[in-house]
Amino acid sequence: MAKSEKPKILVVNDDAASLLALTSLLEQWAAETNYEVVTARSGQEALRHVLTYDFAVILLDVNMPGMDGFETAEIIHARPRSADIPIIFITAFVADEIDRLKAYQRGAVDFMFTPVIPQILHAKVSVFVALAMKNEELKRQAHKLSQRTTELTATNKRLIREMEERRDAERKSHAKDEFLAMLGHELRNPLSAISSAASLIGLPGTGPETAARARAIIQRQSQHLSHIVDDLLDLSRAMSGKILLNRQPTEISAIVKGCYETFRATGRMLDYTVELDANTGWVHADPTRIEQITSNLIDNALKYTPAGGRIDIVTRVEGEEVLITVRDSGMGIGPDLLPQVFDVFVQGSITIDRAQGGLGIGLALVRRLVELHGGSVTAHSDGPGTGSTFMIRLPRSEAVVQEVSAPHLDDEAGGMRSVLLIEDNDDGRDMMASMLTSFGYEVRCAADGLQGVSMAAADLPDVALVDIGLPGIDGYEVARRLRADAGTRGIRLIALTGYGQAEDNRRVLEAGFDVHLVKPVQMDELLEAINQAVPHVVRA
Repeated sequence: MAKSEKPKILVVNDDAASLLALTSLLEQWAAETNYEVVTARSGQEALRHVLTYDFAVILLDVNMPGMDGFETAEIIHARPRSADIPIIFITAFVADEIDRLKAYQRGAVDFMFTPVIPQILHAKVSVFVALAMKNEELKRQAHKLSQRTTELTATNKRLIREMEERRDAERKSHAKDEFLAMLGHELRNPLSAISSAASLIGLPGTGPETAARARAIIQRQSQHLSHIVDDLLDLSRAMSGKILLNRQPTEISAIVKGCYETFRATGRMLDYTVELDANTGWVHADPTRIEQITSNLIDNALKYTPAGGRIDIVTRVEGEEVLITVRDSGMGIGPDLLPQVFDVFVQGSITIDRAQGGLGIGLALVRRLVELHGGSVTAHSDGPGTGSTFMIRLPRSEAVVQEVSAPHLDDEAGGMRSVLLIEDNDDGRDMMASMLTSFGYEVRCAADGLQGVSMAAADLPDVALVDIGLPGIDGYEVARRLRADAGTRGIRLIALTGYGQAEDNRRVLEAGFDVHLVKPVQMDELLEAINQAVPHVVRA
């Protein structure tokens, strides 16, 4: 029954006169009692009305041809939606107890005999109409309550979600704060060592042995700073999907052995028992990134394993996968941290006396690089003090035979002698010029882009080392102007920049550079790039 509808009374009687008499009586009180009257001349017609409307009460004649009142009532109450409609049987015959029992069994609530007493009919109908209206009001209230409950449930879920998001944001913020604090610590340590070593070299009375040791410290700590920056940049590129893999057939055991030898040569493994079991396995991967993954896992094991501990490094083929496993006997991982160990900014307990230090981003980088190769990485630990196991799974590829030749680096500059260095950083320019001069190159320097273009046109060097972030005009414009001039377009152009993403490499090459080198540049890498310089255009 819709909210705007009045309760309905169904009167069923096959006798037209009786039907008219009942209907007339009921319609006298319809406006006062607020109901509507619907009529039917047979049981079949009554059933059709019941399928269409909800009724407050049905006045049903017992004696009808075809389908009598008892059968009609039974069918009405057999239907779930109309099962609760009260039925008052109306009959002109005196009903015995058997008839009354039969009527009640079929859902009758009362009996009335004709001729009907109007006051009694009015009283009974009014009761059922009022009851119907009350039931309808209860239904509306129940519906509103259900809607309100749904709204409150949704609000509660939203509040719980917002609380969880807030707690998660607070955890991430706290983790970032710890990460930034650790980053500051990790940067200050090498910077302090570099500053102290540089000051020591300049002190009066510093002997050659002390100066050599100070220079070694500066070189070692500079490499450490470079490693920190590389890890940060690589993680940022990996998370944003900007790392481009140089995939090729790669033999895993050779890379793992190389990483092992590097750590052993630097003395990092002196205080540990390290066992290497490297079995041949081929993957289609970027060798540089696989080396980075392996180095990070070994470095992680060394950081979190006390001196005297054991580290096992294993590679093997298992079905269609190649596995790299690094197992240590170190401090282990607690059950609360284990599910998050590969998340960004997540790190184990940070203590000021931890020997190896670190930023806690190595494992996050490992996972992303492994995923870029279509592999997976898992961590296992039985808890604090039980050690940890990290396992890399990479898709196996077919073995190939490849010839590996070491790059040749000329000992002397040969015929390529003149270098133009365009760099706006005074210290960087002076140090780079001094290094190149010590290797026998004739070096001229420019402090900005316009000066560099002018000097290149005047001196026609064999090679120009060009910083990208220059005042006046940037390195890209320097390259474009040199390539546009017939006199300078044959100069070999090498870009030196702190930007190392794929997009930066593309912009460098489009501007006209021959080589893109990312700062800080290793001297052997720079010398190799210079020594490959061959004038490819005959100058006018």
